[in-house]
Amino acid sequence: MGLFGCLAGASPYSDGAITRGSSMGQHSRQPFTGRYRAALAALAFLASALPAAAAEVVALGASQTYGKGVARGEDYPSRLQVLLREQGLKVSVRNAGVNGDTTAGMRARLPSVVGADTRVVILQPGGNDKMKGQADQTSSNVSAMKAELEARHIKVVMLPNHAFAGYPRQADGQHLLPDGYKAVAAQLAPQVAAALK
Repeated sequence: MGLFGCLAGASPYSDGAITRGSSMGQHSRQPFTGRYRAALAALAFLASALPAAAAEVVALGASQTYGKGVARGEDYPSRLQVLLREQGLKVSVRNAGVNGDTTAGMRARLPSVVGADTRVVILQPGGNDKMKGQADQTSSNVSAMKAELEARHIKVVMLPNHAFAGYPRQADGQHLLPDGYKAVAAQLAPQVAAALK
């Protein structure tokens, strides 16, 4: 019988492991055979050798996170993933930015975009609360999101509006050009790498 023979229908009590009582007709079970234990050990080894899943980082925010006006791959979450992987980190950065979103919208979306494998959330509240007359909700929504994430043992890296200041902008005067988002990613990389440790 091969190493995994017991997994294909062989009993763990084969090869004399089950004996019949001479007077009562009952079976007495002996300990697992060495062959069965070897199979279990091999399975445990194979399981431990499987590659670990990539740590997930979620970038939750509005249009500056989405990367409005630039091609996919030029947004800061995509750039950040490249930088972190260049450092040898096995990580996936998910872009959960939505153009025009408010902190109330982010708070409502959080349970569906931040999964069980998420280790870090980059939270970019944006300026849409103020533009839509909801500025009085920003602080409470941000605090609620941080509390929920921390309760789930997920680290939070804040990305405030001033983090986008001083970088090249598109014609709308608000959203960054590709080089600007690349610079934001470089600014975030050390913070996110530290949070993943």
